[in-house]
Amino acid sequence: MRQDEYDAYSEQQLREYVESQTGLVSTEAALRKAHRDRERFLPHGLATERHRLLVAENDSGEMVGTVWLGLDSPGSKDESDGRSAEMAWLYDIRVDTAYRRSGYGAAILSAVEVLARDAGALRLGLNVFGHNTPALALYERSGYEVTTQQMAKRLR
Repeated sequence: MRQDEYDAYSEQQLREYVESQTGLVSTEAALRKAHRDRERFLPHGLATERHRLLVAENDSGEMVGTVWLGLDSPGSKDESDGRSAEMAWLYDIRVDTAYRRSGYGAAILSAVEVLARDAGALRLGLNVFGHNTPALALYERSGYEVTTQQMAKRLR
């Protein structure tokens, strides 16, 4: 990913995160959390150690999606160096709207799995919103299993 692509990706990710929190928390609170998370997980942007921000292209060289892979599991600690490479973490995977339902999601996911495995990871973890049925279906088809589940109920 080039810097200009990262800038556009970051803006889109921020906007979508805030939209996903509409009705749950205030816009200001969602923005604060998004900025805190970015500082925590990507303090050096593209240059953040053990993180890969990549662009997926089709055979014609057109960008079809993006992916953010962390080569350590968030919050995991190894006693020797503060990291755990046993599980890599898929922070974000996106397929542009025009290219969805064409097999790109599965191809991107497969390529990310190879990158994680080549970096020494034994597992690849991710989070997905329960209402994101297309993503859930992709992950299930690709062999992912539920390891943790959170539930919530909106109180009026």
